[in-house]
Amino acid sequence: MAKSALMKSSLAKKYWMALTGLFLCLFLSGHLAGNLQLLVPDNALNFNKYALFMTSNPAVKILSYLTYISILFHAFDGILLALQNKAARPVGYAKNNPGANSTWASRNMAVLGTLILVFIVTHMVNFWAKMHFDENMPLQTITISAQGQSQMFYLTTDGGYLPKAQVDQKMIVIKNRTEFYDAGANVKIKDGYKDLYKITIDFFKQPKYGIIYTLLYVLSMVVLSFHLLHGFSSAFQSIGLNHPKYTPAIKAFGKGFAVIVPMLFAIIPLYIHFFLKA
Repeated sequence: MAKSALMKSSLAKKYWMALTGLFLCLFLSGHLAGNLQLLVPDNALNFNKYALFMTSNPAVKILSYLTYISILFHAFDGILLALQNKAARPVGYAKNNPGANSTWASRNMAVLGTLILVFIVTHMVNFWAKMHFDENMPLQTITISAQGQSQMFYLTTDGGYLPKAQVDQKMIVIKNRTEFYDAGANVKIKDGYKDLYKITIDFFKQPKYGIIYTLLYVLSMVVLSFHLLHGFSSAFQSIGLNHPKYTPAIKAFGKGFAVIVPMLFAIIPLYIHFFLKA
């Protein structure tokens, strides 16, 4: 009876692990599509528009909360499964040749998952938290030259701009730094774009630590690739979608996804650090 309960519990964990994992693969695809805008030259405004949409649209917010929950559930479920599998087989085999029946990635999913979780936390601290909570988050500006003179403006979400000097001297910016207010009458003027583009470029291009952050990001994508190499196809198997006719195609697609998606993510900081002109 105890063994039966253990198996049912293990199967339930694998089922939920698979569902959350596949959902996070969808999130990765969408997140990659948005981040690839960083590879387009002079694309700060479009990227910041994308960032504003992703942090203000109600439907996206709901998906974001679902993503946060899925990450936590996937991580803790994976830890519980690893501990449960270890407890179920406390004594090693006399002759141990794990490579004969399993891949390196499948035997180290818990370690790979833990490293990915550490990356997600640090990534959110450096970008997500600044976008949401940093009172000193810069607002996007644009320099316009006319008749031999250059003037800097704050871009606004309605397609216009405000003179930066005028804003800095005569107006104040409220706490979330997305709305301009008149310092005298406290009347809302216009909305400005948080400059996540600048934050991202400065992070990977800084002279002292930029190369370290870039290489750590690339290494994290290598870890993600190994995690996906096993996790993608095994997720379909865990939820029962295992058929001689379709499984080879699923495995082939999974291998492609596990290589291409992390590789494209890794290209972004490499391009910013080594090729993007300051």
